[in-house]
Amino acid sequence: MSTLYIVATPIGNLADMTYRAVEVLANVEIIACEDTRHTQNLLNRYGISKRLIATHAHNEEHSAKGIIGLLKEGRDVAFVSDAGTPGISDPGSRLVECVRSSGFDVVPIPGASAFTALVSVAGYIGRSVHFEGFLSPKSGRRKKRLEELLGRDESFVFYESPFRVVKVLEELSALEPGRRIVVGREMTKKFEEFLTGPVEEVLGILKGRQAVKGEFTLLVAPKEAGGSDDHDQETEEP
Repeated sequence: MSTLYIVATPIGNLADMTYRAVEVLANVEIIACEDTRHTQNLLNRYGISKRLIATHAHNEEHSAKGIIGLLKEGRDVAFVSDAGTPGISDPGSRLVECVRSSGFDVVPIPGASAFTALVSVAGYIGRSVHFEGFLSPKSGRRKKRLEELLGRDESFVFYESPFRVVKVLEELSALEPGRRIVVGREMTKKFEEFLTGPVEEVLGILKGRQAVKGEFTLLVAPKEAGGSDDHDQETEEP
């Protein structure tokens, strides 16, 4: 039976492709992608030439019908977003739902994700972490959601653009001053940077710059990271 492969791609550094991801993209007949020009650059890096079809947020459901048609013809298809893992604040979830409900296998090819990359270098962040994706661009709705997330007192991660990141940190600082945050900017790229400390401290660093550039991933830690006992896994006694 034909298969749809959901393939993670680099979030910046093109060398972060996995061997398996390269193999899958080289072997499928067709690659569906968020932006054909962006994906072509990646394929050129690995000497892969394939038919590309556009599948993005604005046409995902319509494109899914075409992809199902290709699967019915016996063709394997891979889907990639512009960067990272599809379906994680990227297109892909509707496509997966449509393809699976049509009876075809959907296979993940795991790899890079800005979310997991930041968590891996954030230090101890408690027992659980919530992934929020992108916050609302509307200030009132965004602040209300930040209040809810802060009230849960667990780590949470979200993505933000360079145009709003300072404003969001100002809102965080006003809602709960002193909360520890970890900010990843341009991760895996030439100007990769990590900033960590109380929200006011990180905010001051960014506000002191002439321009704020790059893609941002932010982690807000809980009030209390917990003691060393929290690192231990719970085990059942026989």
